[in-house]
Amino acid sequence: MSSRLLTETPDVVTVGVDLFERTLADQGVEVTAVDWRPPSVDGAVLGALDVHRLATANAEAFDRLVAAEPHWVGIASARDAVGIETGQFLHAGPPLTWERASGPMRGALVGAMLYEGMADTPDEAIAIGERGELELAPCHSAGAVGPMAGVVSPSMPMFRVHNDAFGNDAWCTLNEGLGKVLRYGAYADEVVERLTWMQQVLGPALADAVGVHGPLDLRSLVANALQMGDELHNRNRAATSLFVRELMPSLLATDRPTAQLAEVADFVNGNDHFFLNLVMPAAKAATDPCRDIDGSSMVVAMARNGTDFGIQVSGTGDAWFVGPAGVPDGLFLGDYTAEDANPDIGDSTITETSGLGGFAMAAAPAIVKFIGGEVADALEATQSMYGITIGEHPAYQVPILDFRGTPTGIDVVRIVRSGVVPFVNTGIAGREAGTGQVGAGLVTPPMEVFTAAVEALADRARAG
Repeated sequence: MSSRLLTETPDVVTVGVDLFERTLADQGVEVTAVDWRPPSVDGAVLGALDVHRLATANAEAFDRLVAAEPHWVGIASARDAVGIETGQFLHAGPPLTWERASGPMRGALVGAMLYEGMADTPDEAIAIGERGELELAPCHSAGAVGPMAGVVSPSMPMFRVHNDAFGNDAWCTLNEGLGKVLRYGAYADEVVERLTWMQQVLGPALADAVGVHGPLDLRSLVANALQMGDELHNRNRAATSLFVRELMPSLLATDRPTAQLAEVADFVNGNDHFFLNLVMPAAKAATDPCRDIDGSSMVVAMARNGTDFGIQVSGTGDAWFVGPAGVPDGLFLGDYTAEDANPDIGDSTITETSGLGGFAMAAAPAIVKFIGGEVADALEATQSMYGITIGEHPAYQVPILDFRGTPTGIDVVRIVRSGVVPFVNTGIAGREAGTGQVGAGLVTPPMEVFTAAVEALADRARAG
């Protein structure tokens, strides 16, 4: 052994100490760096977990997740879809009250009240909120998901996505486009007018079109979009194009007036993010059957409400583990800066939860032009997520990684053992109500939510 050290170049591996890595690299030594940190929970907590039970439960949860067969099958009003009435609203993220709601969340609620006719002016709507006359509940509690503020009111049309493999449904509102829109907290007249048009024209036209077409296979469409440069969270250009190509003949086959058909086609085709509101319920439909598997440490929901970042885990029921939402770091529109940014918001991290979004960044190198960074960062993001996930998705593949499946099935135990948190890319809402979108970028989830989840799993294991 000693003679080999004198005659051959050694393989150098550094573990978790950046100073060693940088010093050796400065001297021309080739170094393999391992990103490792001490576990963020006490060893006794991890020791309380039954390793065999954990592995078995996680294998079952993962198998359910990747077996999902989500199809878009229809559209219904939120009143019919999720059973809400006037004065009741769903929102993104973990549970929230008006008092703790951020600017964009309050702005979206104000816009929804104006749209529903509950108030004639923003001031009247704000007064309703301040009097505590609104009933608020997370979208996830109703089998739904909502991008950004994620506010859902009774009259809004919602996509219905059905998971053929397990028979469950998931719901999401239709995508309004970018800029000053309700989901980013804007509530100007143009926002309400657009929502009304979506209710009266867009929703019914799409409902007719899917009726002609029949169920639309979203799993297949997502798999193809990954091959074409999307990651399905902040880049949906290919997926939206595929959606338009697939649906347009059926839309034209409906008996709607030509002028309406032209409006609908132009709106959908001109909005690269339109498919986001289909991939989100597809992901929700895939993750919901993975809930309530005793002993599983797999994340089934990861969401933000503009104040809190929360997760739900398969083996801990409906409990939310919550920490402060961070402010995204990224690229800003126009003259906006980080000072204008609200803390992270939205249910769209359901994409990462199902193996897409930040976990599929390597499939979408062009995403860096939207959120910042370099192409190498996109590759590194996906590769780093394999260490905190249970497996690789058999249908969602990354061409540049030799068609390796995307890292899928976030495991809270692997996170606390490695110190590596999920990689999330996101839009950025303005801090002040009514502002709208101010940019897009990356955000770091708080480690404490994953630590709390592991501690809850350990408590359950100790209780038998």
